[in-house]
Amino acid sequence: MQKIEVPIDDSVKPLDETKYPLLSAIHSPADLRALEPGQLPQVCQDIRHFLIDSLSQHPGHFASSMGAVELTVALHYVFNTPYDRIVWDVGHQAYGHKLLTGRAERFHTNRRLGGISGFPNPDESEYDTFTAGHASNSISAALGMSVAAALKKDEPRRNVVAVIGDASISGGLAFEGLNNAANSKNNLLIILNDNDMSIDRNVGSLNSYMAHLTTSPSYNALRYKVYKGLKSLHLVNEKNKGAILRFNNSLKSLITKEQNIFEGLNIRYFGPFDGHDLPRIIRVFNDIKDMEGPRILHLRTVKGKGYEAAEKNPAQWHAPGKFDPASGKMKGESGPRQGVKYQDVFGSTLVELAAKNDRIVGITAAMLSGTSMQKLYEVFPKRTFDVGISEGHAVTFAGGLAKEGMMPFVAIYSSFLQRAYDHIIHDVAIQGLPVTFCIDRAGLVGEDGVTHHGVFDVSYLRNIPGMLVAAPRSPERLRQLLYTAQSPERREQHPGPMAIRYPRGRGPEQGLDKPFEIVKLGKGERLASGTDAIILSLGPIADEVTKALELLKSQGISASHYDMGFLNPLDDEIMQEVVAAGRPIVTVEDGMVTGGMGSAVIEWLSAHDSSLPVARLGVPDNFVPQGKVDELYRLCGMDAEAIAEAVKHAVDPAKK
Repeated sequence: MQKIEVPIDDSVKPLDETKYPLLSAIHSPADLRALEPGQLPQVCQDIRHFLIDSLSQHPGHFASSMGAVELTVALHYVFNTPYDRIVWDVGHQAYGHKLLTGRAERFHTNRRLGGISGFPNPDESEYDTFTAGHASNSISAALGMSVAAALKKDEPRRNVVAVIGDASISGGLAFEGLNNAANSKNNLLIILNDNDMSIDRNVGSLNSYMAHLTTSPSYNALRYKVYKGLKSLHLVNEKNKGAILRFNNSLKSLITKEQNIFEGLNIRYFGPFDGHDLPRIIRVFNDIKDMEGPRILHLRTVKGKGYEAAEKNPAQWHAPGKFDPASGKMKGESGPRQGVKYQDVFGSTLVELAAKNDRIVGITAAMLSGTSMQKLYEVFPKRTFDVGISEGHAVTFAGGLAKEGMMPFVAIYSSFLQRAYDHIIHDVAIQGLPVTFCIDRAGLVGEDGVTHHGVFDVSYLRNIPGMLVAAPRSPERLRQLLYTAQSPERREQHPGPMAIRYPRGRGPEQGLDKPFEIVKLGKGERLASGTDAIILSLGPIADEVTKALELLKSQGISASHYDMGFLNPLDDEIMQEVVAAGRPIVTVEDGMVTGGMGSAVIEWLSAHDSSLPVARLGVPDNFVPQGKVDELYRLCGMDAEAIAEAVKHAVDPAKK
């Protein structure tokens, strides 16, 4: 398939030297390292002022980057980047990193089509060492880099640093990485950026443990001196270091009456230290950077540091949109608000249903507010479970609840649910358990870009036996599907799992006050009749088809339009009607064309010995960058104009 062409926004805006006296002169970490230590606090101040000025007008992830400024400056000041590797986890805190690595003058293009990505992206800069967008992968990736450096015998020694947050470190992949780091030869440094806050407040016993973990700085200093002395006398070597480390950790636990989970894994632990004490962080980095073996440095930071409103309410200021820098007042969405958010309809409907059905429980993975599961939590806290950044656990946990007669609704963003694919198959689908997957942010999501687009769920779910897959075209339809999902009729017709995918953004409010009614499973609806072609759409992209029909009407072309409603199964009656009509078909979906609804239509036609031509529109065989949703629709050839052109060509190929 032809590669999509992304327009490049390489415009630059030189920084005002009077507002940012030091940052304006930093074009790479080498410039930073040329400064005197006493100048670095001014660099931090410049970065914070720049982030406030820029993000107030060009929204992005604010609070996390504000909290990691000193950490970022210290990393690039001490380590020889990009030769030394810094691997960021998620990347919400990496804006300062982008400013120090040559992207300050292009930062106004952040999260825009053709501009710089809102997350670390190796295609964008050699300083972005690994893709970051989903949590908990930094330790595993950095460990691989560290082991590779040792195997290649890189000279001089290449340091590798993983920067992970206290929420991300609770993810299962992070623990797998920690376990492997303790059992393989490497010199990995793990920095735990602990602000006691993810997007929603951290949950679980590990968070409580992190919040109270204490280690004496003087003890660590003495221990390090003793270690260096013993090593210089050849009394400590790699063979006996582990045994001595375990004995030392046991003695420390006995004296302090505390246990350290990291040292229990034979990983040296330092901290916790104040993550905003820049001179001390630099000193600690210099002290431990050349140590051998895996180490973890625990830094306590404040999310939103340097901006009072963000410090007081870090969750709200995670990605606040536009705001007034002086007052801290958020400006909200630009332009008139048309319609209602799909996620709000999900949240309020679930509360309404749970009030009448005590078997309903809600599960999310660190996205209470993002999915609007918060609404259920406020009314039914004992039936609402935020399991943290643990999507696989969320799915298997739901399976266990369903096995014992509960009716779990699992609300997870489409791109994050990918992480739980095996759990969906092994722990839910094989057993035919009635778990309802509420897949938020399905389709192209906009400015968060390539790591967050929810474009794969259609193709990765439709091939699972027994998985009912629905895509409501409107908030009203979503409401009725949620009602249907928990109804006795659904359990009788389809006792297995059900997935409901819906987009980020808004839809029409019409019909939300209608009484609940059962949606016929596997049934679509004809929305328009025509004589020249047939358009099959899935989900809210039906709105683009409606616009396309108007464009075609002005050119004397008419087409029938069907909202399929369900992908798995396809509506047999509609498909038979399509075959009987004998007209060319255009399929439109907000997801990958490969393996999507268009593929399902072609498979159905082939199975029924039909050779009707099918033109498939959707996300092409490419990873799609960041941009506004309407820009990305146009980029991918799935907006109203592209649909109209596809229909014209289907009707008369000679007119292409």
